[in-house]
Amino acid sequence: MQRTRLQDMPCPVARALERVGEWWSILILRDAFQGLTRFDEFQQSLSLSPTILTRRLKYLVESGILEKRLYHSRPARYEYLLTKRGTDFFPVIAALFQWGNQHFAPDGPAVILTDRRTGTPVEPILLDNATRQPIRAQDVTLTAGSVRSDIINKRLALMHDKQAVDARHPLHSIESRKEK
Repeated sequence: MQRTRLQDMPCPVARALERVGEWWSILILRDAFQGLTRFDEFQQSLSLSPTILTRRLKYLVESGILEKRLYHSRPARYEYLLTKRGTDFFPVIAALFQWGNQHFAPDGPAVILTDRRTGTPVEPILLDNATRQPIRAQDVTLTAGSVRSDIINKRLALMHDKQAVDARHPLHSIESRKEK
C-alpha cells in the first residue's frame, strides 16, 4: 500500500506533516536542537539503522529543514545544521516535550526543558503575538486564508456549521463535557 502524499494538500498542517510527520524525523530534530550535527551522533543517540537515518536526513535536507555541510574532505564527512525553517520548528518540539511529560510519564518525566543559564525548568505556552495572551483551542477557529481552495472552503463550512449547531464546540472532549 502506497502512502498518501500530503505535500500538495491545501492545509498547512498536512504540508508540515509531510515534512516532519515521520517520527524519526522529529527525533532527529529533537537531537539537532540539543547540538547533535553529525551522522554518527544521530545514530548513537537514536540507535537507528544507517539506511533509515540516511533517508531521513536526506529528506530533511531536501525539505529545507536541515543543511548538509562538509566538515572533513578526506574522507568526505558532513554535518547537518538546522536552517531557519528547522529552528522555527522548536516550539513544536517544546510542546511535544511538555505534552509527553504531562500525559505519558506516569512515574515522572525522564527529561525536562530547562533554562540553560539558570537550570530552572521552563513550561512552554502558546501566546498570541498581538495580545500576548495564551491561545486556547476554545478561543480560536479556522478561517480561510488568501489562497483558499474548494477543499478548504468545504472543510471550513463543515466546521463552522458544526460550531453553530453545537454550543460545546470547539472542544469536544471528556473534560469539556464534565463541565456541563
